[in-house]
Amino acid sequence: MRIAFGSDHAGRALRLLLAEHVAGLGHEVLDLGTHDDTSVDYPDFGEAVGRAVVGEEAELGIAVCGSGIGIAIAANKVPGVRAATVHDVTSARMTRLHNDANVCCIGERFTGPQVAIDAVDAFLSTDFEGGRHARRVGKISLLDGSDSEN
Repeated sequence: MRIAFGSDHAGRALRLLLAEHVAGLGHEVLDLGTHDDTSVDYPDFGEAVGRAVVGEEAELGIAVCGSGIGIAIAANKVPGVRAATVHDVTSARMTRLHNDANVCCIGERFTGPQVAIDAVDAFLSTDFEGGRHARRVGKISLLDGSDSEN
């Protein structure tokens, strides 16, 4: 699977760790930056990850900023993106299972490295449950005009 990664400066260290971990699992990594510690704006990287997923350059995305919140808000502005901030394995698993999230957002300042690795593993290994949740995901798609088939 190809996974798009992006972060601002506040999430760069965790993004690099997660990308290395995911590559070690055999996934292809699309690294969208940032590539140094210079202060940058998280909306640019949330958008880049979202556009890569919606544009089918990657199947899923991982976006990291200081809190995981701002980058999720930015990614969710891209029609067709369902980005969720996750804090642990349970939230990562549930956002895929019930919400068919396609971008996982994590806060480097709030989530330790091992918890983040475990959350990403859960996100990547969980499939959408469908059923009653498909109707709800479809309503979300109508809100942003992406009209998903879910």
